[in-house]
Amino acid sequence: MKLGFFIMPVHPTGRDYAQVLKEDRELALIADKLGFAEGFIGEHVTDAAERITSSLIFVASLIGETRNIKLGTGTINMANHHPAAIAAQVAMVDHMAEGRFIMGISPGNLRSDAELFGNHDRDRNDMLVEAMNHVLALWASDPPYDLPGKYWTISTRRTTFGDQGGIPKPYQKPHPPIVVTVVAPHSKGVTQAAARGWEPVSANFLLPQWVKTHWPNYVEGCRLGGRAADPANWRVAKSVFVADDLATARRYATAPEGPYHHYYRTLGSKLIRYGRANLFKADPTALDSAVTAEGMVDDLVIWGTPDKVVDELLAFRETIGAFGTLLYASHDWVDKKLAVRSMELMVDKVMPAIDAATRTAAG
Repeated sequence: MKLGFFIMPVHPTGRDYAQVLKEDRELALIADKLGFAEGFIGEHVTDAAERITSSLIFVASLIGETRNIKLGTGTINMANHHPAAIAAQVAMVDHMAEGRFIMGISPGNLRSDAELFGNHDRDRNDMLVEAMNHVLALWASDPPYDLPGKYWTISTRRTTFGDQGGIPKPYQKPHPPIVVTVVAPHSKGVTQAAARGWEPVSANFLLPQWVKTHWPNYVEGCRLGGRAADPANWRVAKSVFVADDLATARRYATAPEGPYHHYYRTLGSKLIRYGRANLFKADPTALDSAVTAEGMVDDLVIWGTPDKVVDELLAFRETIGAFGTLLYASHDWVDKKLAVRSMELMVDKVMPAIDAATRTAAG
């Protein structure tokens, strides 16, 4: 199992904007030095707690200061962008990264972003499909382009001549790996994505019983696409905190004033407001009022000393099935020293123990 990170991020809204951007960049640089394999960066425009407004720009800012880690958009909200711009920009960033880039995409689920860009009442899933059809067609063809569409029509038919009229193609051939975030239980979107050769990233704010439902739909999508489903291609995000002693781990991970409580209180209130309380319910018939920040932390955060975290991650893996990459969900640095120490312990203690246990189980 590989280790990566995923950062939305979710910071207290009163923090200085420049400072939280520096913190998010520093996290990525530390992850690279520690040996994290991948890192995914979120994107929202109108959320005061999530202030990375372009995952692609943020990734580009990290390329020259990292050496080994693969960097991914987590995600480009395709409905909010012109596909020709995304095709050209992703191609450029892919060349800058020389193979260390992963293209994460989604329709864009933040409603205020959708309204800002004029998409609130549109079918953003349909827009995602058309946008990616355009992007892939641009990469696969030469100018002049003539791509009609429901939402975007792309053409350089009238103006192409000589070396003018075409966009660059990606560094990776035929294009960078494409991944999609999967949030809904029993998601049909993962089936459609897998059929096209795209790989899933299961969200960290889903109960294990709902994460588990993604795998069979991924298998079905791979079957439709004529390929074998490989657990190594499944990325699963998880909120984890590791400390050298149990008391510190419990306090930092579960205290109401801590970063994990803040994350789930903030995220949960938004999702519940938009009718997504089911994500946090083991019993779908339970009242929305039964969903609390304390309950979300209890159900969704793995915390403790390395041994305890190893045991709980192995139990989580036993519940949902084998997967290839654990994406460590990053949270606000209420205490930088403890936050960085958790990342160090994940690399030095937790992941080696998980690898040893899974190798032994495999025989």
